[in-house]
Amino acid sequence: MDITPLIRANQQVIQSYSNGVFKISSVIYKSPVIVAPDETIIWEIPNVESVLDLKLEHFKNLINDCNDIDVVLLGSGAKMAFLPRDLKITLKESGLNIDVMDTGAACRTYNVLMAEGRRVVCALLPFKE
Repeated sequence: MDITPLIRANQQVIQSYSNGVFKISSVIYKSPVIVAPDETIIWEIPNVESVLDLKLEHFKNLINDCNDIDVVLLGSGAKMAFLPRDLKITLKESGLNIDVMDTGAACRTYNVLMAEGRRVVCALLPFKE
């Protein structure tokens, strides 16, 4: 019995992640990325080494699109880390629901939710093993 979910040909699927590299719909990325079902873009966040370095301005484009997003999965790197409390509250008040998890979990969860047709976005920080 085939249990592979049906995914439209043009949807962005996270195929692999390892040692600071993401393979998304056959394209290799070596930087932070934002993955949505219809596109993957480079996440321009210079000088960000961890979730603790993130600021409100790093989320401006996602806030602008928050009416089209149910949830943002934030891949925090090799280990789970929390957003600073004030930032999480401000993002929530701006209409952005963010779930932080390690990058591997964020990639897997994104693929499942995207295949279910959910309005999900995955913001991924790369990590070195």
